[in-house]
Amino acid sequence: MPDPIVVAEGLHKSFGDTHALRGLDLSVPRGTVCGVLGPNGAGKTTAVRILATLSDPDAGHARIAGYDVVREADQVRARIGLAGQYAAVDEKLTGRGNLRMFGRLCHLPRREAHRRADELLERFGLMEAADRQVSGYSGGMRRRLDLIASLILRPEVLFLDEPTTGLDPRSRGEIWDHVRELVADGTTVLLTTQYLDEADQLADDIAVVDHGQVIATGTPDELKATIGDRLDVVLDDPAALPAAMTVLNTLTGTDPTTTGADRLSVALPGGGFRLADIVRDLDHAGVAAADVSLRRPTLDEVFLRLTDRKETVR
Repeated sequence: MPDPIVVAEGLHKSFGDTHALRGLDLSVPRGTVCGVLGPNGAGKTTAVRILATLSDPDAGHARIAGYDVVREADQVRARIGLAGQYAAVDEKLTGRGNLRMFGRLCHLPRREAHRRADELLERFGLMEAADRQVSGYSGGMRRRLDLIASLILRPEVLFLDEPTTGLDPRSRGEIWDHVRELVADGTTVLLTTQYLDEADQLADDIAVVDHGQVIATGTPDELKATIGDRLDVVLDDPAALPAAMTVLNTLTGTDPTTTGADRLSVALPGGGFRLADIVRDLDHAGVAAADVSLRRPTLDEVFLRLTDRKETVR
């Protein structure tokens, strides 16, 4: 396991009567993607702001590449990049002008800022639009420009705070591809997102945050394994739904959930279930099934189980 490059220990942060972080611990190995998941208000963005030196913790410590985010903030800032939920680019400037401006703000010499801007525009497919005003860019292009602006100084750690919010599937896929390229080049990425498929696609490890604490960690597969496989049943006749629920509850000891007028899903306790046995028990109860299947749970199901929330997540 690579050494951690991002470490948070016992972070606390309050805003008035709101306790946003309640002893948050986090460790991110170098050269990986860590997905940070949590409901709205769980403390994800507050944690990122502290790690990115934009806010000080009330208690606890955090280090980036061995440097304390409070006492050695300048050293930390020289090693990180940050792209937030909304593109922080100047719409009146061109794409090239924005990147040159960010380079100068990062204290690069003028010639180096110009060279770095062109290098990033070429690498991330924006050279053709480089001299157009950003006001004419699509949402996906603006987000891509914001992402590459955070790479001006070749950061060791890149914080992406819900980077694809509001983007169409094609633009999201392009951002995902760019993130994979950065990690392949050695950048460590800490990604907060409410799109659980995004975390499933990108993250090497996931930390689930709720009420200001990390409540579960692991790879996507490890987290899915914690709640077991799922059994999905599609009925020939929706009127058989109550009888089917009784059969599945008896078999599993768990109340099934309805996923449609003629569809049921239930978590299976470990081991010993065969589809043939399940179909037989349904048949004995007079329930005709159009389809019965076993599958791994989705991250959405893991998330809802861990956080015990009723609302759906994107």
